[in-house]
Amino acid sequence: MKYLIALVLITQAALFARSALAQTNWQSSPLNYQNSELNFNNSPLNYNNSPLNYQNSPLNSNATNGVYDTRGNRLGYEVQTPTGVTNIFDNNGNRIGYTPSRR
Repeated sequence: MKYLIALVLITQAALFARSALAQTNWQSSPLNYQNSELNFNNSPLNYNNSPLNYQNSPLNSNATNGVYDTRGNRLGYEVQTPTGVTNIFDNNGNRIGYTPSRR
């Protein structure tokens, strides 16, 4: 069992390293702290990113940051951080994507 756990951990580390090497552009990488969900500016726990903030609420008919599908259904909202990263959240406040800073 001890060897199995070690094998699983080594395999996960190798896959993580491989995915890190596959990223050719550090600015776009989710491993870059600027894009990471661990950065408070990108966190759903930040009030600026929260669906409880009226600017992000689907109940706000004047919101300009909504993300819609081709049929006009609201899928979520986007919020830009002070560093220029644009975070995309679903209507429940779960971060579903991002666009790296263009700075």
